[in-house]
Amino acid sequence: MLYPLKFKPVFKEKIWGGQKIRTSLGLDFSPLPNCGEVWAMSGVSGCQTVVANGFLEGNELNEILEIYMDELVGEKVYERFPGEFPLLIKFIDANDWLSIQVHPDDALAARRNIGSGKTEMWYILDAEPGAELISGFSRKMNTASYLEALQEKRLKEVLNFEKAEKGDAFFIPAGRVHALGPGLLLAEIQQTSDTTYRIYDWDRLDSAGNPRELHTDLALEAIDFTPADSYRVNYRSSPDKTATLVDCPFFTTSLLEVTRQTEKDYSSYDSFVIYICVEGKAEIRAGEECLTITKGEVVLLPATITEVSLNPDPDIKILEVYIP
Repeated sequence: MLYPLKFKPVFKEKIWGGQKIRTSLGLDFSPLPNCGEVWAMSGVSGCQTVVANGFLEGNELNEILEIYMDELVGEKVYERFPGEFPLLIKFIDANDWLSIQVHPDDALAARRNIGSGKTEMWYILDAEPGAELISGFSRKMNTASYLEALQEKRLKEVLNFEKAEKGDAFFIPAGRVHALGPGLLLAEIQQTSDTTYRIYDWDRLDSAGNPRELHTDLALEAIDFTPADSYRVNYRSSPDKTATLVDCPFFTTSLLEVTRQTEKDYSSYDSFVIYICVEGKAEIRAGEECLTITKGEVVLLPATITEVSLNPDPDIKILEVYIP
């Protein structure tokens, strides 16, 4: 019988990475001097996470999907995503600007035979004073005006910069130009894809003294120039309430602030549920199974688990993620 699953994270060295994944999240990445990303739950080919608890310990995520199918992810989810777990969960520590980039949508990814597109969202766990990020354009743009700004090295002038603070959330649909700035620690929820088209990298050189590869032509067809009314997720949270952050075809993410023992009923979801702990500590009980989740940890609740009890110690904030 399936049970709540924890995974061994995969650590990624990045030129823009820092130390907060160890110092703030408490995850040990001692071999990596600049850990920029932790892939906390991944079904990406060649970089899958493996189970860290119970009788399935050591099995890769997609191996479990192959064996348990709809019992793991839900019947409708399995029909949509039969061979690969559909979501990738990361923690990101931006100690410097990430490249300005864009991701393809499903249609473009299919035409290029590169799997799925990449729609994602960010939840800010910590932010240094004045921290910023880029999401979309600051003015109406089209292909011609974008290429002109890019060629004249004026791209920063036409991009939308947002201040970011702890607790902020940002939705980044496929096609939106974006970048994270220094001083941000965050959780990222995204479609299972590792396709990124780099537009500009701040004239930065890699460890060998070479500019990093840009994908100007590939990115051009991916960019959505449509302006958004707001680039920030507007939500209100309160103790022992569920606040929906993002509800899109690829995932629904809510913030749970739990201060007392809470029962959750997932019988109507027909989906797995992912808990991402962003603050505090709690005991999770599902039937006879019991485990603890703390900040920086991720737990996968298989679709066969329909009732869960959360017992915070003394309180906890969790991102709750599932496929609608």
